[in-house]
Amino acid sequence: MTRYLVGRLLGLVAVLFVTSLVVFGAIHLAPGDPVTFLLHGRPATPEAVAALRTEHHLNDPLAVQYAKWLGGVLTGDFGTSAQFHQDVADLIASRLPGTALLVAYAALLVALIGVGSGILAALRPGALDRTVLIGTGVATATPSFVTAIALVSLFSVQLGWFPGPGGTPVGLSQQLHHLTLPAFALALTFAGLLARVTRSAMLDELGREHVEVARARGVAGRTVVRRHVLRNALAPVVTVGGTMLAGLLISTSIVETAFDVPGLGSLLVTSVTAQDFAVVQAITLLSVAAFVLVNLLVDLLAPLIDPRLSLHGEGSS
Repeated sequence: MTRYLVGRLLGLVAVLFVTSLVVFGAIHLAPGDPVTFLLHGRPATPEAVAALRTEHHLNDPLAVQYAKWLGGVLTGDFGTSAQFHQDVADLIASRLPGTALLVAYAALLVALIGVGSGILAALRPGALDRTVLIGTGVATATPSFVTAIALVSLFSVQLGWFPGPGGTPVGLSQQLHHLTLPAFALALTFAGLLARVTRSAMLDELGREHVEVARARGVAGRTVVRRHVLRNALAPVVTVGGTMLAGLLISTSIVETAFDVPGLGSLLVTSVTAQDFAVVQAITLLSVAAFVLVNLLVDLLAPLIDPRLSLHGEGSS
């Protein structure tokens, strides 16, 4: 266990190190002088340009620039936003709660809709199963921005049940009310995928020999499903669901922009448009770190859910 954790943590550090190299190099691979991006087209005297290059260490060798930037990142200093003229760490901290609440809301919807419909489809073959398959197929094939437009048009404009994009909700209940449509738009595709995974895992367990034996002995159907089918089917569902949780965080940019939600996703879009590289670098690094950490937690949870699995993803002997 200790050896596995150390190996995975070293892998995490390696992934983050490579990501930091790519993220840092992106600003230098972009065409043009970095000072031009920092000035955003504003006129500047040669003295001001020289001061700007000195302030951002642009006259130092590339390796020295990277070392200074990485040292700042490791101490929580991501630099200053050229767009908002604010410390990047403070800017991210102010936007993080909105994104975290949206992702948590969407993850709950994915779990309820995806797992619930997958179980129903596996246990009710026929019309209900076909309906779920068709519905999940449509859900997975529909882009989130199309879903966002449809939800706003129906539930906000026509029915008036939920507020449209924008607004400043106060209190948790109002925030959840405002985030309902964005959460559904974000969750729909992932819920469809999870429903198919759940259905497949349930059908696989329903065909196991020990399930047939339990039924032949007269064990109640609900008991068989609860003890022998659902529990064993949870491992692949949790594994895929954990990956989807990381995917939800990465996919927030489209939904937050469509619904004007002040979160990290919309901040990333505006920062890319404004060429605010300090913010883009910070959000990219944090997103990769979250993705790797979630996958590590899923790998650690899988053997606890299904003891037949080892930490390396293989069946135990």
